Amino acid sequence: IGGGTSWQAVKTGAYTASAGEGVFVNTTSSAFTITLPASPTIGDEVTIVDYAATFDSNNCTIGRNSEKIMGSSADLTVSVERAAFTLVYTDGTQRWLFKND
Repeated sequence: IGGGTSWQAVKTGAYTASAGEGVFVNTTSSAFTITLPASPTIGDEVTIVDYAATFDSNNCTIGRNSEKIMGSSADLTVSVERAAFTLVYTDGTQRWLFKND
């Protein structure tokens, strides 16, 4: 049986995610950026989890990698403690959208 999320070791600095990855993000020491995959295709997903409950004090930026996030041409700054969400790539108009919130 294949599929599912490929969970990565906890990240404590800038990281570029690949499609299908789940990323535990630890911003205890400083804010940093998780960059979304280049050249995504429909259905690609990336999951982000605030590992240490520190996004409120040290934000996590989601780098859009030239693609829109929710129709916006700006990176996404996450400042909510214990945030956990999945972005899914849709198409050339909206690009990355929240799968759940």
